Amino acid sequence: MAQLRRPPGGRDARTMLLTQFLDRTGTGVWGAASVLYFTVVSHLDARQVGLLLGVAAVAGIAGSPLAGRLAGRLPVRGLLIGCHLLRLCTMGLLLVCDGFATLLPVVAVTCLGERAAKTLEMLFATRVAGERRTTYQALSRSAANAGYALGAGIAALGLAVGTRDAYRALILGNALSFALAAALVRRTREPRAHEQTAARPDGTGGARQDERAPSPWRDRGYLLFVLLDVPMNLDDSVLNVGLPLWLVHHTRAPQAFVPAFLVLNTVLVVALQLRVSARAEGARRAAGAVAVYGVTMLACCAVLAVATGGGSWAASLALLGAAALVTLAELMRSVSSWELAVRLAPPRARASYLGVAGMSQSVQKSVGPLLLTGAVMTAGPAGWLALGTVIAGLALVQRRACLRRLAAAPAPAPVTRAADAANHRAVSIS
Repeated sequence: MAQLRRPPGGRDARTMLLTQFLDRTGTGVWGAASVLYFTVVSHLDARQVGLLLGVAAVAGIAGSPLAGRLAGRLPVRGLLIGCHLLRLCTMGLLLVCDGFATLLPVVAVTCLGERAAKTLEMLFATRVAGERRTTYQALSRSAANAGYALGAGIAALGLAVGTRDAYRALILGNALSFALAAALVRRTREPRAHEQTAARPDGTGGARQDERAPSPWRDRGYLLFVLLDVPMNLDDSVLNVGLPLWLVHHTRAPQAFVPAFLVLNTVLVVALQLRVSARAEGARRAAGAVAVYGVTMLACCAVLAVATGGGSWAASLALLGAAALVTLAELMRSVSSWELAVRLAPPRARASYLGVAGMSQSVQKSVGPLLLTGAVMTAGPAGWLALGTVIAGLALVQRRACLRRLAAAPAPAPVTRAADAANHRAVSIS
């Protein structure tokens, strides 16, 4: 609580944390009610709902690089406000759209705006919190998970009523969260990019005007990091898709046990995120956290593989253990992905690089559930062991690649006294 009152970045960071809490509360409401809304109110069948959500997830992949490219040219604050207002409009359109053909573009744009907003929040935090961005990320995840939990609770009340008006009220509640988030972001100041630039021969400092910033799409080392980061995000699908379906179809654990996974996940994230982040702060520690992630995911998959044996109590305890392990892996991944995505990016092109890095989560959300349901669980316990082994192996590959790139990175260029004075004047003016 003391960290939340005095987060890295001061007043603007505190306002942004409140914004994220409200945003995620609305998102939690919609996430818990969307499938039933499309089924009960919009009268879509299961195939249409699956196609609708799948296409929306694919559209969301474009949100991160698009936001990163625009953030290199336009104010981050204004873009983030625009993302919240865009989702406010799409939520309003959901109230008047019923058919599949009209719902598809609305839901796709909503998902694109959501992914863009998350990338902009990441960039905002990178600029505001500076070198203490890992602590800010921990606070951000704690606030976000608390919002998700509150949103799911609100959705449960609406779902218990079950009427069309109740579902529409949940949509309005989500839209209200976006309106409040936009209003709060408007109260913040545009974050200044803290970019290290080499001193020029005349001692004035600063980058040359004719020097073009590097493109992440031509940086094979960074693209390799992003590609390897896709399987490093599979903990999300394991928790939300793998655990519930494995419980229902392959164990004797009671189905009423499914909500316990999310409750345990939320409690552990809120309680442990700051402590885990403190142990993985810095580039090399973050690279080490990647290896720990791989080992933890291997342990989680091994527990799931043995959960099929025994009675209901044994299966329930095994699944709870798997949920705890996948949550610990999530804590490690959230620190490592965040820190390495920033550290491996050139400072003067950080916005566009972070936009590309944000694609890994979007891609995982599109292919992760299909991988689990179509290959892993079809193969039974052996499928889980194979998945855990592959993730652990790829984690070691990513760790080694990151350490090699960090070792080859040039040392920060010295800043002259004239440049330091110029920067001081710029801060004073802002």
